Amino acid sequence: MKYFLLLMSTSLLLAEKLTLGLGPYIQTQPYKDVDPILVPSPVIFYDNSLVYARWTRFGIYFLGEKTDNSSWGLSLSIQPRPYGYLGSDSAFLEGMDERKNSFEGGLALSMQKEKTFFELMFFTDVLHKNKAYILKAELGYEYKSGDLSLYPGLSAHYQSSDFLNYYYGVKQNEVNAQRTFYAPNGGYGFSLHSYIQYSLTKQLSLFSHIKVEKLSKEAKESPLVEDATITSGLLSLIYTFDYE
Repeated sequence: MKYFLLLMSTSLLLAEKLTLGLGPYIQTQPYKDVDPILVPSPVIFYDNSLVYARWTRFGIYFLGEKTDNSSWGLSLSIQPRPYGYLGSDSAFLEGMDERKNSFEGGLALSMQKEKTFFELMFFTDVLHKNKAYILKAELGYEYKSGDLSLYPGLSAHYQSSDFLNYYYGVKQNEVNAQRTFYAPNGGYGFSLHSYIQYSLTKQLSLFSHIKVEKLSKEAKESPLVEDATITSGLLSLIYTFDYE
């Protein structure tokens, strides 16, 4: 822990830019009659080729290279997983065991060539709420026009059977007249998303993130699921400290 705190402190001193913000985050729930999640979310961005933060995801590089117009890096990374529900969240879920939010972490390979970026991630549940793993590939592009910056991206993911059973399965002790037993296999899904930034001043900007995730066929067939998509969004003011 002392080494980690020292590493973070040194990295902040070395970073050329640090961006901080806070704003409301909303995420729809695919489960029947369950209200969307609405929580305050920090926004942190920095990258000094040693450690990085990308919104609420953090990582430490252990291998990589950076040139004037391209870079690549292998890192250990961690991020929150805002999924889950309580049996009391809706009448339909009454009698279901709690499915908890968690953190997932693992290996990430990041590559960027001019304005195009690609990332491949292999994550597992680091809090051991389940034995799930996720494989995700993401492709994106940076577009700028005046004070407006867009970072649209497309990602595809594979969620293991442990993941889908934990969040979408129905165990034998949870079966009732409305819910049949359900134990899905692993499945593939995809999402469209974009960061959007509008500069108000040199340091102050409006920042948002919009994402639409299409559930896998295995998740959609769960008796718990009402909506085949999860839509999320963030709106924040961000301030950039520029040390260049």
